[in-house]
Amino acid sequence: MEVNLISDTVTRPTAGMLAHMMETPVGDDVFKEDPSINALEEQVASLFGKEAALFFPSGTMANQTAIKLHTQPGEQLICDHYAHIFNYEGGGVSFNSGVSCALIEGERGRITAEQIKQRINPSDFYHSPKTALVALENTTNKGGGACYDPEEIKRIAALCKEENLPLHLDGARLWNAMTATKTSPAFYGEMFDTISVCFSKGLGAPVGSALLGTKEQIDRALRIRKMLGGGMRQAGYLAAAASYGITHHWPRMEEDHQKAKALGEAVKAVDGVRYLAPVDTNIVIFEFTSEAREKQFMEHMQKCKIQLISMGSGKLRFVTHLDYSNDQHAYVLQCIKQFN
Repeated sequence: MEVNLISDTVTRPTAGMLAHMMETPVGDDVFKEDPSINALEEQVASLFGKEAALFFPSGTMANQTAIKLHTQPGEQLICDHYAHIFNYEGGGVSFNSGVSCALIEGERGRITAEQIKQRINPSDFYHSPKTALVALENTTNKGGGACYDPEEIKRIAALCKEENLPLHLDGARLWNAMTATKTSPAFYGEMFDTISVCFSKGLGAPVGSALLGTKEQIDRALRIRKMLGGGMRQAGYLAAAASYGITHHWPRMEEDHQKAKALGEAVKAVDGVRYLAPVDTNIVIFEFTSEAREKQFMEHMQKCKIQLISMGSGKLRFVTHLDYSNDQHAYVLQCIKQFN
């Protein structure tokens, strides 16, 4: 048996999703004439209580567009030092927007209103870059799928409003966060100025993300997306997959979380594991006491044909997803138990 737990991006469209994709009407989205793209954008914007949405080929492009919307070259954004926009988007913050990042060492990728307040540069102090944006990530990738406390989000949103700072949410795995914390899309729509959401992770779509905001922001985002090369033609097939994922795969996401918790418990019992991050959603991050022990575990997993990923600095990661079946789950638990 082969099992891929590298990421939740490895999923393939289900039979139902493929059938829905093939039945969908399409047009030229560069001319905004793809009915399925238009329908998805309306669906997601309405779900989150936003005026408009724009479909993107990737979450990275959606985030980079949001940063460019809110900032000018030479300015600075505030984010956690684990943030995806800083660590995993190819330096796009500086390349695309010419801005720097004020990094905060939060807790598992989550920062607080008090920490943010301390990093806001005085607007009249021209020696330091102007603080122009605050960006949060929910759930946190490098933080092991941690979710923000909704009350902390409220405090951060209130601070940003008081300081006249826009607040962006990298919601690549926001569907997981909403499932785990039982929060509504409307809550995030109210708290954040712009939101990016991904369809190709827990929802199981093959491609795609969306950026949500005001109509004026999304009109501007359309031009930025064009400059970044993100315009697509008959992409309605991808939009149909995303819409299907929201309707059919989001409700079952708790299954992924429960499997991740079981994997965490199994890993915790392995001799030589010195750290296991709390398992809040579908990501399991852990470390061994030594490189030798880590190497032994990776070799054992390889023999079992189980794929996981090393995140560097001794961190290993499992990610559960739609394609991770019950039979595979039982097999992985057995293989972890057999490691000694």
